[in-house]
Amino acid sequence: MTARECAHGLVWNAAESTRTTDQPSRLRRVFVTFLSDFGLQDDFVGTCHGVIKRIAPEAQIIDITHGIPPQEILQGALVLANTIPYMPVGSHLAVVDPGVGGARRALALRDRDGRCYVGPDNGLLIPAAERAGIEAAHELANPDYALESISRTFHGRDLFAPAAAHLAAGVAIGELGPPVDPDALVRLDLPQPELRADRISATILYVDAFGNIALNVTREHVNEAGIVPGTQVELDLSGERVYAVAARTFADARPGDIMLYEDSYRNMSVAISGGNAAEMLHARAGQPIRINVGRL
Repeated sequence: MTARECAHGLVWNAAESTRTTDQPSRLRRVFVTFLSDFGLQDDFVGTCHGVIKRIAPEAQIIDITHGIPPQEILQGALVLANTIPYMPVGSHLAVVDPGVGGARRALALRDRDGRCYVGPDNGLLIPAAERAGIEAAHELANPDYALESISRTFHGRDLFAPAAAHLAAGVAIGELGPPVDPDALVRLDLPQPELRADRISATILYVDAFGNIALNVTREHVNEAGIVPGTQVELDLSGERVYAVAARTFADARPGDIMLYEDSYRNMSVAISGGNAAEMLHARAGQPIRINVGRL
């Protein structure tokens, strides 16, 4: 696969390059998506945009989110993996990097769909890249594709954003640095639910801005446990127990009701109709939660 395929067609396609009075230019667009825990209060995101545009001015930048909670690698990885199928093929920059300045590697990956991923070797990129399978992995080690001066604390600006931009501009991934064995990449410990006859022991994966609580539980898991819409379950979160009703949509619950529902990424989530479930239940990512069934 060529770098131009990774950039999803930066150059003219010879068959499409003829311009006529009634046929507009059909130059394919080049995309860089960007996810981080930078927030929007400071200049970090805007500075990275500027770096990308100076290197690849034709690139369109899509900000997936910059609201990942600080240093929450797992949440960043899950959000990236969930949203990638909805993004155009391109260069995908992700920075949630509590190990910046340390021994962790800086990476560029390419998957079998031709997407390129740039970010730290801390597990952040892996769930997204492994959806199609990792075809190539390289360490960012070539100074020609980084800023001249690399800060110890802002690799997003000085190392990752330039690499993502150069990939979008057609640079071959192998030019960025030496290959890395994909099996040697850092991987996250993705928690798996435990199913028993009367309960599901689960883990909170992340909490969104509305206070909805995403669990590592799917529709298949709740079906196996016999939980159908209208079923009442007990949620046990750090010893605090509340009742919830399984529902298809928010409209199925009364205002103030706690509900267990399938969210837009096919995770089962906990919410309060018209309220903030995470705030009420003092929920946080990584916390265990138990769904008790059949003994209410």
